[in-house]
Amino acid sequence: MTTKKQFSRRDFLYTGVRTLAGFTLAPTLIPNYVFGAEGSVSPNERITLACIGVGGQGKANMRAFLSLPEVQVVAVCDVDAHHAEEAKNIVNEFYAQKKSIPNYKGCGVYRDFREVLSRGDIDAVMIATPDHWHAIISIESAKAGKDIYCEKPLANSIPEGKAVVETVRKYKRVFQTGSHERSRDNARFACELVRNGRIGKLHTIRVFMPIDNHGPIPPQPEMPVPPWFDYDFWLGPAPKEPYTEKRCHFWFRYILDYSGGEMTDRGAHIIDLGQLGNGTDHTTPISVEGTGFFPKEGLFNTAMSYEFRFEYANGVELIGKSVGPRGIKFEGDKGWIFIHIHGGDLRANPLSLLKETIGPNEIHLGRSKGHHKNFIECVKTRQDPMAPVEVGYHTATMCHMANIAMRLGRKLNWDPEKEMFVNDDEANRMMQPSMRSPWRLG
Repeated sequence: MTTKKQFSRRDFLYTGVRTLAGFTLAPTLIPNYVFGAEGSVSPNERITLACIGVGGQGKANMRAFLSLPEVQVVAVCDVDAHHAEEAKNIVNEFYAQKKSIPNYKGCGVYRDFREVLSRGDIDAVMIATPDHWHAIISIESAKAGKDIYCEKPLANSIPEGKAVVETVRKYKRVFQTGSHERSRDNARFACELVRNGRIGKLHTIRVFMPIDNHGPIPPQPEMPVPPWFDYDFWLGPAPKEPYTEKRCHFWFRYILDYSGGEMTDRGAHIIDLGQLGNGTDHTTPISVEGTGFFPKEGLFNTAMSYEFRFEYANGVELIGKSVGPRGIKFEGDKGWIFIHIHGGDLRANPLSLLKETIGPNEIHLGRSKGHHKNFIECVKTRQDPMAPVEVGYHTATMCHMANIAMRLGRKLNWDPEKEMFVNDDEANRMMQPSMRSPWRLG
């Protein structure tokens, strides 16, 4: 299935020929039998997918999409040639075994995401780059007519997130934020209990987000850039900095130029569940305050410990700390319920809450067959998935609000309609992204 036009089985796909420093493109004609076999999904119903960013989480997402029979992964893209080569081999070996084609070579390899977006035969993209790339690639993908599965946080700043929302809606694309915790049955059941008053009147949401990256690290030496890694492209819109190993890949999340630390990492999962349970997916709180330890020396400069507090217009408070166990607790005047993140188990007081049944006339939040499966289903139906673009935007906005409040060390009032801090020019300036030329939004 393609969203622009239908391609016949005889159309060309592109595979990559890797060079030491990057990739060149070479067209390859893929045989008819690659796209369909007896008992498989019809080629006209298949979603063609490209994976942009295939490191740790990107590779996990790619494998999840490979497992779906209605998806055909046709391209991978990464500025690290080793990541791209490994991902390409995973895809080709998967289809070689699944389709009994020993020399299957139908997966294209790219370094530049713009080359991926220029392919008219690709329906959707999965984006799992570092956070500072999320907005630019999402916006360009929407403009290219691709549906988008993008890892959380939605963007690395509030204005970037707003631009993503506007572009996705303008071009009528399906967008799934990678906040997969909200697709878990237990999480949705717990939020249904809260939304239907089983714990009484909700008054407090407690978020537990321990940090397990072993804390600050000292200044790192400049290192030669590996020949297989396009470091300048990796930096992209971020400031020019000397290469050192722990600036990139997994570690980027602890450097403010590229991410927001634990707040936008696991926080984008846990705070997201707070939004769902509070029934505030459509908005954001009205104030935020907090304190945090931001290292002044060394490579990492995101908060290594923190406390923060949000207040909603409905009077509910969301309070977070860098302690465990990782999860979220909803407290009402008649009881509480706790969702353990990653483990997925629920705890409650009274314990009988966990045996409750949601009645036919109560609030039902639906169930998902899986976060990736839900996205693909919505690509077909053109409905919003479990974590549509506005939901990802509001959750990411809260994460950025907390970081700004902790860095300033004072309470900030927020206008959810105007999407800006109230009477605080300094805080509003801190929202603005700074992008290195030639990169920009839109």
